[in-house]
Amino acid sequence: MAKLKLRGKDLKDIGYPQTKAISLALDAMEKYYKKETRPKALAALKDVLTYPDNYLTHDAFSKVAKALLENKHTESRALNTERAPFKIYGEDQIEQGAKDQLYTALTLPVSRKGALMPDGHQGYGLPIGGVLATENAVIPYGVGVDIGCRMCLSIYDIAPSYLEGHKDKYIKILQEHTKFGANEVQKKPSPHDIFDREEFRTIPVVKRLKDRAVQQLGSSGGGNHFVEFGLVEISEEDNDFNVPPGKYVGVLSHSGSRGLGANVAKHYTDLAMKHTPLPKEARHLGWLDLATQEGQEYWLAMNLAGDYASACHHDIHKRIASALGEKPLAIIENHHNFAWKELVDGQELIVHRKGATPAGKNVMGIIPGSMTAPGYIVKGLGNEQSLNSASHGAGRQMSRTVAKRNITHSELHKTLADYGVTLLGAGLDEAPMAYKDITKVMAQQKDLVSLSGTFHPKIVRMDKA
Repeated sequence: MAKLKLRGKDLKDIGYPQTKAISLALDAMEKYYKKETRPKALAALKDVLTYPDNYLTHDAFSKVAKALLENKHTESRALNTERAPFKIYGEDQIEQGAKDQLYTALTLPVSRKGALMPDGHQGYGLPIGGVLATENAVIPYGVGVDIGCRMCLSIYDIAPSYLEGHKDKYIKILQEHTKFGANEVQKKPSPHDIFDREEFRTIPVVKRLKDRAVQQLGSSGGGNHFVEFGLVEISEEDNDFNVPPGKYVGVLSHSGSRGLGANVAKHYTDLAMKHTPLPKEARHLGWLDLATQEGQEYWLAMNLAGDYASACHHDIHKRIASALGEKPLAIIENHHNFAWKELVDGQELIVHRKGATPAGKNVMGIIPGSMTAPGYIVKGLGNEQSLNSASHGAGRQMSRTVAKRNITHSELHKTLADYGVTLLGAGLDEAPMAYKDITKVMAQQKDLVSLSGTFHPKIVRMDKA
């Protein structure tokens, strides 16, 4: 049998980068495969190139695999020249920076379809309000830092007049039973079976975060997170949550997965950016292949963080219900900053919703306005163009910095008085004027959701200014 003869050009022709991986591969073939046929040798080398992780301990190809992975981690991945299909809602009300971020995301090699909701504004990676479907890949910054950030509404059979007539009582309940920011925690954290989850034992980064997660259960973050009493008006007779049309007292909360989600996001975003380095404009959109260990770890950690966020809300609402001495008629909730496996045009894809509400057919949700504007109880219409999504709120029209610079305390106090809202905490960056008009946002997504009711804030608690 003739001796195998391969040259560097042969390896470049099958896709090998012009690095030391070529010389290492030629050495390996000379040592271990010199009597192999050329087609079989090239097939073996192609397999190493395609799946280097599988060869890290291989007798012949471990050095080749390591060299390939080193190169993969330092060489930027090329973006596609054409965008994946997309749809933008309320385009004339969305800043160009947010649209540009979506356009960049649509050129990722793994992107298949996208959308931008009418509350869209610029963020990191995907814009806030961005929806992106990818194939077998998850983008940590496409999910967001506050993994599983949620809305949760409890509706009580309490006359709305009680909120004004017994305002001090309701203020005291919020002051005593809600906690905000990095340092406030409940004095007696509630036991919860989420802490028995296997992920807290098997995923190193999650394991390190368990003690802090136990402490923070039942608390809310800073920024735009809140717990508030307000007036609920149910308008739809045949609703899915079995509350008759009428006016009620409600408790609405908005918060996420606290330090657990933030640290999971940072850890896996750093990994993704190393594994799939991208050009500068796309660098925050590094992804993890779901066929890899890191991709599977993130997927499990993300789902844990989402479930933890839900547990936090349930604990908050349970404490308030106990203080009220009432049981809610219904609880409605939804989350954003998450990724789901969903069928898109007949193919299973990973749908990222960064600041976008799931709005599949008949899926219930809450879309809040601001501390003086109404929120909406909605039911999804299952619009495939929006990837079964809707806005997650009104969306910012001023950045936090701009809001602090341009809004005065007297303006904020006057607006609160005009709407009869009592505010506990919060800074000027959360003033109602910093947000878009929620009625205009809702008008731009009539094809995405139908309305079942409204929520009008009356006593709002947020983190300290």
